[in-house]
Amino acid sequence: MSRWLAILLLAVGLSGPVHAQSRMPEAEWANRQLPDETQEAEAKELMESLRCLVCQGQSIADSDADMAQDMRALVRRRIAAGEEPEEIRNWLVDRYGRWITYDPPIDSVTWPLWLLPIALLGAGIWLARGRFRLPGKDS
Repeated sequence: MSRWLAILLLAVGLSGPVHAQSRMPEAEWANRQLPDETQEAEAKELMESLRCLVCQGQSIADSDADMAQDMRALVRRRIAAGEEPEEIRNWLVDRYGRWITYDPPIDSVTWPLWLLPIALLGAGIWLARGRFRLPGKDS
């Protein structure tokens, strides 16, 4: 009896990942290109500049996550409807925040992110200048 109970519990435990898979159908334009090559090029460029909300290290063009597929479909539908890529990007930034774009705009919140690397590089050069002076040369 306990052997059958163990087998039953093992079978239920191993079937968990199967139930975790999405049962939703794939979005229509998630993995299909637009018929118009110009529109597809615009969509592809935009998709490569948007961060996947699930993977975080990949663009929505490269991610296989369901959320990325939905976002690719959304971008393609809006491009096909005639919206400009910048309008779509602005809508996504309004909805998900600046973090979604790999190229955040320079404004009061993001300017330290742009200036800090330059300041650190300048400080490093200034410190290295004193370290690598020629011996016997006083300045």
